[in-house]
Amino acid sequence: MSSLRRRARSPTAAPLEDDDLLAEILLRLPPLPSSLPRASAVSRRWRSLASDPRFSRRFRAHHRGNPPLLGCFTRDGQNVRFQPILEPPNRVPQGRFSFPIAAGDLFKILGCRHGLMLIFHSTRRQLLVWDPVTGHQHRLDIPPGFGTLKYPINGAVLRAVGDVHHFQVVLVGNSDMQHSQLVASLYSSKTGVWGNLTTAPVPPGDSSGLVPTWVYPRMPGVMIGDFLYWLVSRNSLVILEFDLHRRSLTLIPMPLEEALTGGTDLWDIWVIVAEGGGLGFLLISRLNAQLWRRKTNCDGADSWVLETSIQLDKMLCLNPETGRNHPLILGFAEDNNVVLLRTSIGVFTIQFESLQFKKISESRAWNYLYPFEGVYTADMGIGGGQGGAELLLNTEDDFSQ
Repeated sequence: MSSLRRRARSPTAAPLEDDDLLAEILLRLPPLPSSLPRASAVSRRWRSLASDPRFSRRFRAHHRGNPPLLGCFTRDGQNVRFQPILEPPNRVPQGRFSFPIAAGDLFKILGCRHGLMLIFHSTRRQLLVWDPVTGHQHRLDIPPGFGTLKYPINGAVLRAVGDVHHFQVVLVGNSDMQHSQLVASLYSSKTGVWGNLTTAPVPPGDSSGLVPTWVYPRMPGVMIGDFLYWLVSRNSLVILEFDLHRRSLTLIPMPLEEALTGGTDLWDIWVIVAEGGGLGFLLISRLNAQLWRRKTNCDGADSWVLETSIQLDKMLCLNPETGRNHPLILGFAEDNNVVLLRTSIGVFTIQFESLQFKKISESRAWNYLYPFEGVYTADMGIGGGQGGAELLLNTEDDFSQ
């Protein structure tokens, strides 16, 4: 190796004989499952460099902000399976991941982010942070203060920027003591403890008082910058914001009071990343998609602006005579800014900024999708086996059972 290094630093050495320069070139390969296996097939030297743990750390850090959408976890009753969406040789095998909840147990998937899945294991009254690739699990007790027996909870898992060894979990829900409060708490695997409860007043529900107000359980949290967002309640159109730095909760009203009277449900609304990277939401009204953005004017006042409307029947060639089978939002892949939409002719991924879309399934029965984004490298056979697969985001996790 010393002779290799001396030759690599020689001013007359060919560019690809310089290990440092070669590493910089490989670092800029697309973060697709086949990229490093293909590079490793060039020579033993390239393979040695591409499989070096130090290079793996650099590779996943370099692509932290642009991981590909590998596929989605779909849920049908108690059955959860992975549905890959990339084409070969980047397609992850469908049976690659083994769901960690025992048959018959009750659970709720709260979302995926940074190569991890967060699950509320209702049977055990615990949270489970699961790495689908390595199979590592970390179980957390629900902190005091959450009314989990009467109200649903929601949450999000994430990694701090530049920290691949630890993770954080944010849990949100209703207070078990004061039903007029929403509560949140942040857990850090670095310290192993939950933070203090953060509270916010519960917005009013319907005038009859028969419909409770809670954090809407169907939409996983959406991360935009240093903030996490959830929808609140069924009749109070409000977004709940959690500031990761200040550890504070804020309620953001939405401009859609009239929408509910026209038949719009929370199934038709999803928080998304607006053009330019700010807070936005998508509203599906029959075959029309409306993209809204939160703006701040020169005086510091916030307001909502309807950015654009798109006719989905024209974009996706849908039959407008399908009656009640209007498009349904199934999920949002925040790193790729891609919406997953179920229609009368199948499931699509749609990038509304570029207007690019792709049909990923003929199914019209999917109700729950959880997008899975990550920097994953396939087995060295390139798209064939599973044995050598690893998720580069999680190469050096420190999980405990």
